[in-house]
Amino acid sequence: MEALALERKAEQNRELRERLLQLKKERNAIILAHYYQRDEIQEVADFRGDSFLLAQKAAQTDADVIVFCGVHFMGESAKILAPNKTVIIPDERAGCPMADMVSVDGLRKLKAQHPNAKVVTYINSSAEIKAETDICCTSANAVKVVNSVEGDEVIWVPDKNLGHYVQQNTDKKMIIWEGYCNTHDMLTVKDVEEMKAKYPNAQFVVHPECRPEVVELGDFVGSTTAIIKYCKESDCQEFIVGTEDGTGYQLRLDSPGKTFHFASKYLVCPNMKVNNLKKLVKCLETMQPQIYVPPHVADQARLSLERMLLVK
Repeated sequence: MEALALERKAEQNRELRERLLQLKKERNAIILAHYYQRDEIQEVADFRGDSFLLAQKAAQTDADVIVFCGVHFMGESAKILAPNKTVIIPDERAGCPMADMVSVDGLRKLKAQHPNAKVVTYINSSAEIKAETDICCTSANAVKVVNSVEGDEVIWVPDKNLGHYVQQNTDKKMIIWEGYCNTHDMLTVKDVEEMKAKYPNAQFVVHPECRPEVVELGDFVGSTTAIIKYCKESDCQEFIVGTEDGTGYQLRLDSPGKTFHFASKYLVCPNMKVNNLKKLVKCLETMQPQIYVPPHVADQARLSLERMLLVK
């Protein structure tokens, strides 16, 4: 019975992939998928990447339609950077709890209390928050961005764990918002120590969205892209991975001879995983749900994203 079910699923996926290719041609569409998406989505994407790379791709593409397989704020970033493109996402319920932890009112109050501080906002945030921001960053370029801003005071939103990591690498005074990524923040020292005992030859690679005491245990600390690159280039053959488990797809693709153990079975972002192949095909058929960002919000937010893209 199980074999039959698997066969049926494989057949269904084949049909969906064929339909997807046809729709992509008809709509002149490009599919962007975040590294945390399900394997079936990453397999069919034109580009896989972290939020920084995908924001760049959205800004550069000559496709008419951008299908963004990620969470809502990523679709917004694409729409802000490519305002004349149609941006659709497979499921609009793909939110980001961390992005929801910061409010416009709260940020405005903080800005009033620290009038000389520049606001640096992690790209994992809503368009409205980006519109209140001097410059955005991603985990890949956070330290560079903070060090690039004028003045010696920075308001940092919304991820306190990434903020703590940046603070170790800058002389600026940072006023850090109390948000966090539910998925990365779940990883504990105990989890990592147990895995290290189980796999003594493995290196621990970790995302700076994890708790500071977990990040301290890392043999390598970096963004999703940096982790993938490090594992590919390292002489080490075995890794304990401290980031979302969707990253496994690219890790295995780049380093088929190496072994990867995720540091906890809970490193799964439920919001990233709501997208699937069926929804991806349906959103291209119906051209819904579309991402809309009010023009006045988009214009303000665009400045903060474009400044980020200029930081070398």
